[in-house]
Amino acid sequence: MLERLFHLKENNTNVKTELTAGLATFMTMAYILAVNPSILSEAGMDPNAVLIATCLASFLGTAIMALAANLPFALSAGMGLNAYLAYTVVLGMGISWQVALFAVFIEGLIFIVLSLTNVREAIFNAIPLPLKRGVSVGIGLFIAFIGLQNAGLAVDSSTLVTITSFTENFSTHGICALLSVIGLLITAILHIRGMKGAILLGIVITWVLGILCQLVGIYVPTPEAGFYSLIPAAIISMDFSALGNTFGQCFNIDFDGVGIFNFIVVIFAFLFVDLFDTLGTLIGVATKANMLDEEGHLPRIKPALMADAVATSAGAVLGTSTTTTFVESSAGVAVGGRTGLTAMTTGVLFLCATLFSPLFTSIPSFATAPALIFVGFLMFEGITELKFSDKNLTDTIPAYLAILAMPLFYSISEGICLGVISYVVLKTATGKAKDVAPLMYVLAVLFVLKYIFL
Repeated sequence: MLERLFHLKENNTNVKTELTAGLATFMTMAYILAVNPSILSEAGMDPNAVLIATCLASFLGTAIMALAANLPFALSAGMGLNAYLAYTVVLGMGISWQVALFAVFIEGLIFIVLSLTNVREAIFNAIPLPLKRGVSVGIGLFIAFIGLQNAGLAVDSSTLVTITSFTENFSTHGICALLSVIGLLITAILHIRGMKGAILLGIVITWVLGILCQLVGIYVPTPEAGFYSLIPAAIISMDFSALGNTFGQCFNIDFDGVGIFNFIVVIFAFLFVDLFDTLGTLIGVATKANMLDEEGHLPRIKPALMADAVATSAGAVLGTSTTTTFVESSAGVAVGGRTGLTAMTTGVLFLCATLFSPLFTSIPSFATAPALIFVGFLMFEGITELKFSDKNLTDTIPAYLAILAMPLFYSISEGICLGVISYVVLKTATGKAKDVAPLMYVLAVLFVLKYIFL
């Protein structure tokens, strides 16, 4: 049955590898189950309801990705998009979270239409292969930077960012940062020695080391400072009644004081970020998995984009922010995941998380951080595919700008914007306009207008 559904032999994989890959992807994404409720609760939403909604939306979107597209990509509430909803739309613009969720619902419907009309697929195919490779490398650096932050290794400073002090607050911040470094080295050693599931094992070992540190008093839980017990307080929770606080609330809206222009701006912002974050993620992870064809196109991209669109609208109804394809899917790809069975495994685990939420949310960010940092290394190897000879500079310079922008501007979509604009400008200015697809000109103009008006 699994062979018939997911064509495992055709994709040179097996059930054990796919299940391990799905588990690895879930473990690197599980932090969203703690982070998303925390962020959206700032907008006045019930955190327990958000947790359940996030699990259900993740399962639905990932299951559609698995069954319709047979790709190893998982979906959940997108980081950045949840912060935009809470801090910009609700707290900044004074729009209720119900109206904000309605904007997310409308965004998903628009994406469904765009996916049916091949617009999103055309955009994906119009991006040249060198730029796609640059995007893959840029995403690797981006998620590695996220990992450094989750580990507590990269912190704010007068120089914008610096390495943390390990000795200051050692019983909380310092030991967590140190455990992340140890976890990264363990992951690297296991990978070098050819251990299957090295990334997953690295997460589990790092977590266990943290628990041991807590038991012997090296790590001291300090909730008021954001450092909680690493030992689950409970294993199972059967209470799902909180979902009623958000389910369907996107239709219980009051537009008084919102203004049609503000509402349109909110929808467009969600559209823009979701579209290019999703495209960037699909490009990056598919490149890493060698799933692109000779022309740099991703087979079955239409159902993949449809899964993203449907999950976005469904997630808004359930009570969570935009559901999108996660770059952490590359963790599963890195351990051999190649089919929808990887995605389905991740989706089922998200569904199980509604029952075992106390256990899954106990996984600390310092334990998943080494996985993100190491996956960034694995994706960085794509830079060797770029050709740096003089005749290829109009390809490699835009790729470089995309790579540079993603971690430094903390945005996949910004990297794509700068990559596309510079590609069109350099090709046109050097007499190579015929190499540019017509849609790339359209995208470049839209991106320039975005910087002017948004």
